[in-house]
Amino acid sequence: MFVRRNVTSLAPALLSVVLLTAGCAGRDDTESGPGDPSSSATPHGHVEGATEAAEQQSRLLLGDPGTGETRVLDLITGKVHDTARRAGVTRLTTDGRFGYFHGADRTHVLDGGAWTVDHGDHVHYYRAKIQEAGELPGGTGTRVRSDAGVTVVTAADGRAGVHLRADLEKGAPGTPDRLPGSYAGAVVPYADHLIALTRDGDGPARVVVLDRSGERVAAPESECEDPRGDAVTRRGIVLGCADGALLVHEDDGAFTAERIPYGEDVPKAERATEFRHRPGSTTLTARAGKDAVWVLDVTERAWTRVETGPVVAANTAGEGSPLLVLETDGALHGYDMSTGKETAVTGPLLKDVPEAATGGTAAPVIEVDRSRAYLNDPSGRRVYEIDYNDDLRVARTFDLDVRPSLMAETGR
Repeated sequence: MFVRRNVTSLAPALLSVVLLTAGCAGRDDTESGPGDPSSSATPHGHVEGATEAAEQQSRLLLGDPGTGETRVLDLITGKVHDTARRAGVTRLTTDGRFGYFHGADRTHVLDGGAWTVDHGDHVHYYRAKIQEAGELPGGTGTRVRSDAGVTVVTAADGRAGVHLRADLEKGAPGTPDRLPGSYAGAVVPYADHLIALTRDGDGPARVVVLDRSGERVAAPESECEDPRGDAVTRRGIVLGCADGALLVHEDDGAFTAERIPYGEDVPKAERATEFRHRPGSTTLTARAGKDAVWVLDVTERAWTRVETGPVVAANTAGEGSPLLVLETDGALHGYDMSTGKETAVTGPLLKDVPEAATGGTAAPVIEVDRSRAYLNDPSGRRVYEIDYNDDLRVARTFDLDVRPSLMAETGR
């Protein structure tokens, strides 16, 4: 893996290293492939100044595009932290630790100070101070994708650069290594490689596998018409296409691309174009037009269309959990993903519900972790914590001094 290690100040960190490695001892990592979360190539995630915790250290990154104000809500302590003002920001994404506030000509990076490292048979949780982590090039249309070793920034024109993750952790993204050529979608780090889509003229896009320097090392047989959306799962990388999805998977150094078709003709307006899911889950959700949600079970290679009311946002924790849908009535609805039956509904939580992101207004989102879901209410200046395993009970309400139109959860 393309990781730069900090070898200074070893003595103060020795006790932490001993504790971490002891927790990972007794397991034969040689049976894990490089794409397996339990691979020995996956670092424990500890950095200088971080503290390992016994439970997930979830935090919500929040932003108000109207004023540029940003906040971090610590879900363990309930404390709200003020962070730098970011004028002109219209979108917020995260890789589980860093928040990327996308503006017109640059992307501001905030280290949320909480992250999880999943080794498959055990997990490490960390917390550290919240801090600024610099800026990345590229504005509107820029896509940022990361793993434990690198962060790849793909601009709207398809050109991409690779940043060392260790540099972001130090708060200095530095100069990226530029990848040759341009790509038809986000370049996604996976299994110590980079997964990308290339296009020859007006033909469909095709999957290519690059090493970390950008050299092509594989090109699994694949076609993806009108690529839109991507997601990283335990089963591989999912890429949205006009006829469904491609699943790119690594096994013992070999890469394959498997089609997961809708099984029917789906109008363009009803195709899945942006996936939402709980990190680590193999169940993805996406809007299916105005009044339905697609559920993609990556393990079973199957799509299910769930008919709902008018959809604003959707997400799920995965198998055995309800499909969560915020509808234009301002209520959160729960659906059984296998039958499509509505199983629970809250009272109206949001009074002013935009159906989609328009101009400087971002639609609310649903963030999901292993036990709770979070719903932002911009006009009400609050965030709701939902116990989705208890009939969508509102467990906590966090009142804020900003409109949290942008929200992303870190620490997962």
